[in-house]
Amino acid sequence: MSRAWSERAFAELSPRELYAIIALRERVFVVEQRCTYLDADGVDPACRHLWCAEGDRVLAYCRLVPAGLKFPEVSIGRVITAPEARRTGLGRELVRRALDRLGPVPIRIAAQVYLERFYGDFGFVRVGEGYLEDDIPHVDMLRVPYDRDPR
Repeated sequence: MSRAWSERAFAELSPRELYAIIALRERVFVVEQRCTYLDADGVDPACRHLWCAEGDRVLAYCRLVPAGLKFPEVSIGRVITAPEARRTGLGRELVRRALDRLGPVPIRIAAQVYLERFYGDFGFVRVGEGYLEDDIPHVDMLRVPYDRDPR
């Protein structure tokens, strides 16, 4: 079965697509990472949703968050790759596609600390001190257009 990329506004998601996205987010963030948190945080309806699927199974996903909703800058959130698709390059492709869609604007993310180097490969740099979010170490990271300094 072949992989297909999709991007939609929340209102354009079919019930089947939304279910598959939420199932992956819960599978990894809640079950695998043992993190009890409210995934339905009210942000999804304002976002665009980008994912790669094989049939009805979502393998990689992120949401593109408008400026002013989570951070003053636009953001990429809920970045996730299914366990069976890790170490295949799919996560890197997901982030590349997200960056392409957002364009040459400042982008701020809340990254899990263990992924700091991964995001650094895309031009993100740590800004500020680390913090715990849902008992997981995080750090804010910023990627700016080439002619600007993030600090």
